[in-house]
Amino acid sequence: MLSSQTQPPSLLDRLRLKGVTGRRREEIDFYIGISPWVVGFLMFGGGPIIASFVLAFMDWKLIAAPHWVGLANYSQLLLSDKMFRTSLGNTLFYTVFSVPLGILAAMLIAMLVNQKVPGQNIFRTIYYLPSVTSGVAVALLWVWLLNPTFGLINFALGLVGIKGPGWLSDVHWAKPALVLMSLWGVGGGMVIFLAGLQGLPEHLYEAAKIDGAGPLRLFRHITLPMLTPTIFFMLVTSTIGSLQTFTNVYVMTNGGPGSATLMYGLYLYQNAFTFLKMGYACALAWVLFAVVLALTYLQFRGASRWVYYEAELRPPR
Repeated sequence: MLSSQTQPPSLLDRLRLKGVTGRRREEIDFYIGISPWVVGFLMFGGGPIIASFVLAFMDWKLIAAPHWVGLANYSQLLLSDKMFRTSLGNTLFYTVFSVPLGILAAMLIAMLVNQKVPGQNIFRTIYYLPSVTSGVAVALLWVWLLNPTFGLINFALGLVGIKGPGWLSDVHWAKPALVLMSLWGVGGGMVIFLAGLQGLPEHLYEAAKIDGAGPLRLFRHITLPMLTPTIFFMLVTSTIGSLQTFTNVYVMTNGGPGSATLMYGLYLYQNAFTFLKMGYACALAWVLFAVVLALTYLQFRGASRWVYYEAELRPPR
């Protein structure tokens, strides 16, 4: 005779035995399902965020106990820290040029690989692969490409009679070199634009072609307006990412020559782990958060003037 082991009822079974059914049971299932994420966030995300907010009001050298200094950290970085203004200016310069160029390049490549040609999937893969390469590996690759003596870029310029600049060793060309390097990862944006292009309704193009619209008018009056939600998404996410750029600068220039490429993220890192000014670094982090929040808010406020959502159109009365 086989004996069966009786397993204890699970939490959900006990709740069901108590008469918890229907919508309430679905809510309980939901909260139980997300509980591992909530616990993980509170332990590894929410806790450090709260700690950094408190430490921003303290002087903490890591090797000694922190002590309260109030708004001294914020007062120093806003009123007397020249490197703070330099790093913020360099970061804004990088953002202003790299974000529009990246969006434009990603959209153009997406339009090219959206054409029905033989080997279409191969071309898409080729353009996308660079965006999944490790950040450190990409930075080291570009150090070789931008080398003023034997780099491939200056070699190519020399073939057409142009003497290449010093790039990363030149104060005037270091930031443009980083902007140029940022185009390496446009493959990720290409995929997003490609999804947007494939979601455009074909009947609009067919109707416009019947009316005699050419390629330029099709792009201006159909493709571009219908892609504005995708452009807006890319604008917001690319701006946030560029304001936090760190790896390429840390590996390629470490902020040099001089302070020409001292980005905000690198300056924050130096204060935290080089100068051991952890409280000051936390204040820098919260100022960066405020800048990102303000720029994102302005972008959303202005989106209603140029972003076109077809679903929000109302039929004329």
